[in-house]
Amino acid sequence: MAKPLLERLEHAPLIADGAMGTMLYNKGVYINQCYDEINLSQPELVADVHRAYIKAGAEVIETNTFGANPLKLRQHGLEERTEEINEKAARIAVEAAQGSGVFVLGAIGPLGVRMEPWGPTSLEEARGHFERCVRGLTAGGVTDFLLETFGDINEAHAALDAVRGLAPDATIVVQMTVDREGDGQYGTTPETFGRQLDKWGADVIGVNCSVGPSALLTVLERLRTVTDRPLAVQPNAGPPHVLDDRTLYLCTPDYLGKYARRFVEAGAHLIGGCCGTTPEHISTLAKAVKRSRAAVLGTPTAAKPKADANGEKNGVDPLPLGERSPLGKALAEGTRPVLAELVPPKGCDPSKVLERAAALKEMGVTSINIPDGARASARMSHVALGVLIKREVGIPPVLHFCCRDRNILGMQADLLGAAAMGVRDLIIITGDPPVMGDYPDATAVFDVDAIGLTNIVSRLNHGLDLAGNPTGRSTNFVIGVGLDPTSTEMEREVSRYNWKVGAGAEYAVTQPVFDIDALDSFLDKLGSDRIPIIAGIWPLASLRNAEFLNTEVPGCTVADSIMERMASVPDKEGQRAMGIQIAIEMIEAVRDRVEGIQVSIPFGRVSVVKEILDAVQPAASRP
Repeated sequence: MAKPLLERLEHAPLIADGAMGTMLYNKGVYINQCYDEINLSQPELVADVHRAYIKAGAEVIETNTFGANPLKLRQHGLEERTEEINEKAARIAVEAAQGSGVFVLGAIGPLGVRMEPWGPTSLEEARGHFERCVRGLTAGGVTDFLLETFGDINEAHAALDAVRGLAPDATIVVQMTVDREGDGQYGTTPETFGRQLDKWGADVIGVNCSVGPSALLTVLERLRTVTDRPLAVQPNAGPPHVLDDRTLYLCTPDYLGKYARRFVEAGAHLIGGCCGTTPEHISTLAKAVKRSRAAVLGTPTAAKPKADANGEKNGVDPLPLGERSPLGKALAEGTRPVLAELVPPKGCDPSKVLERAAALKEMGVTSINIPDGARASARMSHVALGVLIKREVGIPPVLHFCCRDRNILGMQADLLGAAAMGVRDLIIITGDPPVMGDYPDATAVFDVDAIGLTNIVSRLNHGLDLAGNPTGRSTNFVIGVGLDPTSTEMEREVSRYNWKVGAGAEYAVTQPVFDIDALDSFLDKLGSDRIPIIAGIWPLASLRNAEFLNTEVPGCTVADSIMERMASVPDKEGQRAMGIQIAIEMIEAVRDRVEGIQVSIPFGRVSVVKEILDAVQPAASRP
């Protein structure tokens, strides 16, 4: 049986709504009233809240039934009307969403009593109470469910069984609530409840309520280590603060929006708000999540051409890899390309860089690798320099594309412009933060990260922009990405590599290699069925240069043994020679492990590249 909601969630993140109780309170419903009864007495008030969230960008709304179970309704003398209240709430939500494509989830919250073995209510009794909610919600037209704010994993299990028993084809989202340390009631860790909910068959697993975005982000990251199910997150608008007997939530919409990209990167597929959030929060969240959608899962399907109403492609196919550029040809044929890196000048005079590029061409280098605002410094446009090198020197550039400095509109514009001028080779990176560069107070954009930008480029290769609109012929880019074999977060680095490959990456370039064992271990984790890897090689210019790389360049780690060898040579010329010898050793050590090399050129000294390549000509296999 098809599950439309689950299929959508697996494709890209959806925006859920925010708090119902907060909105009803703002509309004059007193705190001592039964908020679930409002479905019967003031249905239009509830419908207005649903419509406000849909207008704000919510793609999933939940019924106003969080407390509509027999035990909580009993406190208001409404136990006998459990099914009626749930059915009415479902009809209100379904009608509000009609024609909008918005999904409706039947909301079910905890019973508000202790469960066995810590309390008198048995799991069988609990299941019976939850079944009454399910019957009402399904009678009102609900087909999918949200079990939210459960602290006790056993109670969540009872609710899950109740829904699955009466609605076997439903998509079921189960969200636990946690404390500041990330643990559920009775100290249940995210790892524990994540595994259990996965085992019990929850379609989507997540967290909501109690705390703000920061704590729930950590819980999401922990959940991702134990389950492959889609994840959900609906934080409060910050932790609650009590002032003059009023509960206030101080998290602004902008603050919640900042966490959107982090939630997406952590693997969230359903993102909304809980207590204290309003349509304004959801509007800001929706805009931020939609900007980040390209990063989710990195599935190749996100980059493939769409079909029109007749089932025909409205995109195009790129050329085979080997026909796009000399680099693409070398990668396709396995002839071990050699890249050399030239940094753009800080002024508008490219003459010295062009001279270096010409010298590198004479050495047989395949392509010139050009960073994009390396280390957050202000330099000549890498696109402009790349085009000049291609036109004036006749050697193809490999352009870094960094997510820091341009929004998704600017990036697409530059990419289309680069393609129009014949640039074909890219290395996509997230980028260093501005604080590391010449202008630490400069703002950073980061609409997407390297995974998201890889998806964007892959779409452009199919003649489609980020929104799926046709852009004409293929850009025919050869898509490269960056790798850090010595990352302190190795599982995350491997996971991001897999996402990048899924998004369309066709080769990867490592950070400078100074530790062969670390590289071997990293390559083992990638498996045998991997894309071509080009190893970064950095000829150390001095001990000071080695210290700088090791401490001030993100992702670059110089092994202790290398540092000791550089320190053993007292004079600068000797250190330079040692740096070249180490680079030669690195190339010889990696030649059977990787598919190519990229040589950096400290201080623009291209003669260093000739010394290295002359020493390793058979290994480098220069064209």
